[in-house]
Amino acid sequence: MFTPMGQWFRLGELELLVVSDGVIWQDAGATFGLVPRVIWERYTPDLDDKNRIPVGLNSLLIRSEGKLILVDTGVGTKSVRAPGAMVIEESGRLLENLGREGVSADEIDIVVNTHLHFDHGGGNTVMADGVPVPAFPRARYFIAKGEWEAASHPNERTRGTYLLENFEPLQDAREVELVTGDVELAKGVRLLPAPGHTEGHCVIELESGGRYGLCVGELSQLPVMLERLAWISAFDVLPLVSLSTKRRMMDWAVEKRALLISVHAPFPGLGRLVAEEGGRRKWMQEKEDL
Repeated sequence: MFTPMGQWFRLGELELLVVSDGVIWQDAGATFGLVPRVIWERYTPDLDDKNRIPVGLNSLLIRSEGKLILVDTGVGTKSVRAPGAMVIEESGRLLENLGREGVSADEIDIVVNTHLHFDHGGGNTVMADGVPVPAFPRARYFIAKGEWEAASHPNERTRGTYLLENFEPLQDAREVELVTGDVELAKGVRLLPAPGHTEGHCVIELESGGRYGLCVGELSQLPVMLERLAWISAFDVLPLVSLSTKRRMMDWAVEKRALLISVHAPFPGLGRLVAEEGGRRKWMQEKEDL
């Protein structure tokens, strides 16, 4: 069973913990978009016989001034049909792994979704007596208003990944807060619009004691796609907007030497972008004991 363990670490006064929901397997060609296989396959040693690669599901837990904030909730434990050729049997571990770290669902104060695709918001809800209910009963769920609208009215392309049972029960329970623009969730923790993957996609910026971090959501699927700005997934609905957003945010990350938390990198998905000669950038993996 896939049960990676983590440990709390600090970014200034913020306490952070990466917790895994497991992995999913998704089509490598779709992940890398227009990049030819002869180029991307060197970065995918675990390619299976159906051209799929394992993709991490890293959620970030943040403690700021006594508040516990959870960023993204993975696929979750509800029985769902994975879109396309994806395989999800190794997911659904978030609540279990939180428990292994001594954190219960009712201790979470805030849940924030970078966007509402099934692998980022599936764990928002759980089944109780045959109906989906909020998985974190004390939490306020923060979601970009535009993302909520897109998820509530999916089109032919998006309806396979926007599943109503992952977010409608939050509104029924009056636990959801729809937001626009920059939002301070707690001291040193900000929700920022980062359109491209979806129009309402967001990231989480961290700042404390002169140190910086960024939970990148789906600015990229794999760290190499942060190094190479033009590598944009076929899953992105606004690819040129993705390029602009990624350029702006990765320029900031290099300047600030920000810790990057990559949702879909192998657990725990921590690293930094370091500038090299010739303008290239290199992903440098970090351990949690920073």
